Amino acid sequence: MPASHLSGRPFLQVPGPTNVPERVLRAMDRAVIDHRGPEFAALTKQILPLLRRVFGTTTADPILYPASGTGGWEAALVNVLAPGDRVLAFNHGHFSAQFAQTARNLGFDVDEVPLRWGQPLDPAVLEAKLKADARNANAPSSYKLVLAVQNETSTGVLSDVGAVRRAIDAARHDALLIVDAVSALGSTPFEFDEWRVDVALAGSQKGLMLPPGLAVLCIGPRAKAAAETGGSPRHFFDWRPILRDNAAGFFPYTPATLLLFGLREALTMLVEEERLENVYARHARLAAAVRAAVGAWRDAGLGILCESDAHHSPTLTAVTMPPGIDSDTAIKHARERFGLSLGVGLGQIKGKVLRIGHLGALNELEVLGTLGGVELALRECGVPLTLGAGVAAAQRSFVNAPADPASARDTARGQSAEPAKRPAAAEQPHRPTALTTP
Repeated sequence: MPASHLSGRPFLQVPGPTNVPERVLRAMDRAVIDHRGPEFAALTKQILPLLRRVFGTTTADPILYPASGTGGWEAALVNVLAPGDRVLAFNHGHFSAQFAQTARNLGFDVDEVPLRWGQPLDPAVLEAKLKADARNANAPSSYKLVLAVQNETSTGVLSDVGAVRRAIDAARHDALLIVDAVSALGSTPFEFDEWRVDVALAGSQKGLMLPPGLAVLCIGPRAKAAAETGGSPRHFFDWRPILRDNAAGFFPYTPATLLLFGLREALTMLVEEERLENVYARHARLAAAVRAAVGAWRDAGLGILCESDAHHSPTLTAVTMPPGIDSDTAIKHARERFGLSLGVGLGQIKGKVLRIGHLGALNELEVLGTLGGVELALRECGVPLTLGAGVAAAQRSFVNAPADPASARDTARGQSAEPAKRPAAAEQPHRPTALTTP
């Protein structure tokens, strides 16, 4: 039966766009207002301070564009780099590779370091590259910028941005740091000031619980200074007139008015009602349960692509398939048979993984329903897993190992308040290495 004819609500469990809460939908279901009037100015002045709290800053400035995260990439690059400037990037997944390609397409000189798809950005490799570059700091080819992806959406790997900053400091290099936080912001801690990030960027359609349509940036003092004295030819993505007009609550372009009403509602829910520390703890709790479920499927040949327990994403899990099973076939079956949408494998891991999104407006019961649907789809596609094994493992995770706000924040900082209790042997994830060759 086609998914369009299935009863009940569809399960959208891709790693973004995510489910939009009813409250946010209702906040956007209203008449459009004058974007040059006082009501709109008040809306903008409510949104920007809330965004600062999500980015973890008291000094940097949020910037909004009616665009996607890809537009955010371009805006971040053209404001701080001149044509021909040298960029250091790392390829450890589809989106880190595309970020580097965007810089290359815009005329910048990109030094792209290949890593395994399944590993995080390696701070030791970064430090070594920057130290070698710093010895020739006066050369025209010196790195002006480091690109980092906090949460690689194609592989389910969370990199330690604090460790990236420490590596830059250890190399005594003054390169700017741009961080893609598209599938992390609003779901796991981001510490713009503490990590001394220069530009961070995200989109509206993931942890911020909105439809696609907004690129959300945050820019620090060094990035603003670079834009004032340099940058590339630009017009729409020039953030200087946006900063100027935002001071009065306006924009130099026609803004996505209704999305901004939704953004205010979503930020109110995340920051003022649930509160960010609880949001992060919820995401950590849901992610741990999904990983426990995949561990229970290990005997059927499934595993987790992420190579390191310390770097599991809190927002999605990339599940590797057993030999002979095409993940695209399982994903298609889940969508058509059960109304369950899962993320496909991208790039070099197409057909080899399915991605379970567990971010945004989501709770324990919805995760259990998702896992039940994944089990049904895989079983009907020939994977010999035991029905209910993953669901039961997730239930045990919810009952026995609730995450607390402090542990969620420590995990995002690359620290651990105390070692996490490892799941029972039946719930240990198997991590095949065959998929990680770049």
